[in-house]
Amino acid sequence: MTDNPLAFALTLGGITFVLTVIWGGPLVEILRRLGIGQMIRTDEPEWQQGKAGTPTMGGLLIIVPVVLITLALNLAKLIRPSASQLTGASILLPLFILVGYGALGGLDDWLKLRSKGEGISARAKLIGQVGLAGIAAVFMSLVSGGVQFANEIYIPVMGLRLPLSPVLYIPLVIFVIISMSNAVNLTDGLDGLAGTVTASAFAAYGLVALLQGQVFLVQFCFIMVGACFAFLWYNAVPAQLFMGDTGALALGAALATVALMTGQWLLLPIIAIVPVAETLSVVLQVLYFRWSGGQKLLRRSPLHFHFQLGGWSESQVVQRFWLVGILSAMVGVALALLR
Repeated sequence: MTDNPLAFALTLGGITFVLTVIWGGPLVEILRRLGIGQMIRTDEPEWQQGKAGTPTMGGLLIIVPVVLITLALNLAKLIRPSASQLTGASILLPLFILVGYGALGGLDDWLKLRSKGEGISARAKLIGQVGLAGIAAVFMSLVSGGVQFANEIYIPVMGLRLPLSPVLYIPLVIFVIISMSNAVNLTDGLDGLAGTVTASAFAAYGLVALLQGQVFLVQFCFIMVGACFAFLWYNAVPAQLFMGDTGALALGAALATVALMTGQWLLLPIIAIVPVAETLSVVLQVLYFRWSGGQKLLRRSPLHFHFQLGGWSESQVVQRFWLVGILSAMVGVALALLR
């Protein structure tokens, strides 16, 4: 099976899905008994108020099996050198970012629950994000293990490679990771939305990594797809579990790390068009509000709330956004093929 990296990666994704679904039920029950339920702000839309108390910190459902399966593969490599083709050290970088941002988001979720709404300060959270992204950026720039086009900007379709010094490349990597992490966090506002969109994006980058011979990154991407699909088992409307910052920050940061490691990060705004659009909607709403002296550009931001207030049901918004996400992911993979 290891002679066919895609077959092996898909198998890993399937195994991850099954194992994650199995332990998801007990996790939901544990979170419920511990009283780890979603806090809904009073300024949230009326239809969100009924979700108060739904177990949160569901990012654990994704992170734990991904860590265990990835480490098991690396352990197999250490114990049996002939199994070296199974996995590689490069898979540990996105895993580090996944766990690091998951821990940061988990702390924020926990503090919100304990203090009834107040989590980590925005400044402290940003410092944590910059620190974790900085470690990844230094690794990509100076070690370059498993990273395509390190210290370069690769322009898809045109096939141009523009060199960058580490002084410019490292801040760029930090910016991309933090931006996508917060973009997915903004997207996580409806049942099933963030999970479906990120699963599609990871699948797309898994195919991009396959085209470039990054077999270990292919494995990580499809392990993530399996875990995201398993999370959706419990997050589909009506959700039994929310991912919280524990999952949203981690998924976005890990996705950005994968995109950077393939060198095809300029395709990220296309492949992850929904989180990017959600972020832009918030930025434009704020700028227009200030420029116009109090008027709104959208009914409400992020973007998914604008469509809900326009009459779409929650399921319609999620399904239509996912369709857009799938199609944009397909376009992104197609552009990666054009060289």
